[in-house]
Amino acid sequence: MSTRENNDDRIALLQGTLDLLILKTLLLGPCHGQGVARSIQRQSEEVLFVDHGSLYVALQRLEDKKWIHAKWGVSENNRKARFYSLTPKGREQLMEKTGEWRRLTRAMGLILDSGNGPQGEEA
Repeated sequence: MSTRENNDDRIALLQGTLDLLILKTLLLGPCHGQGVARSIQRQSEEVLFVDHGSLYVALQRLEDKKWIHAKWGVSENNRKARFYSLTPKGREQLMEKTGEWRRLTRAMGLILDSGNGPQGEEA
């Protein structure tokens, strides 16, 4: 049974995941929103697709937190675009959140790679 608190945790986890992906992408240098989405898709070998609606909400949220900074520029196809870059505060968050995800994925790996089969039986 899902409670409001569980749903809030789930939303925070999903937002945190997208935030981390955006921050990591911007570590490579300033980029416009479309470029961020393409980079995440390319770096994940086409596994992760970022919906533009979610992306721009996340970019605004990160800008509000002062983790990223935006300024207007011209894209590679001569269109006006907002280019986002990582702030020092954003770099700190990237380091912190990366550590949290590494601990989480290590713990998941320990469980998934254990000798137990899918039903808790020995494989």
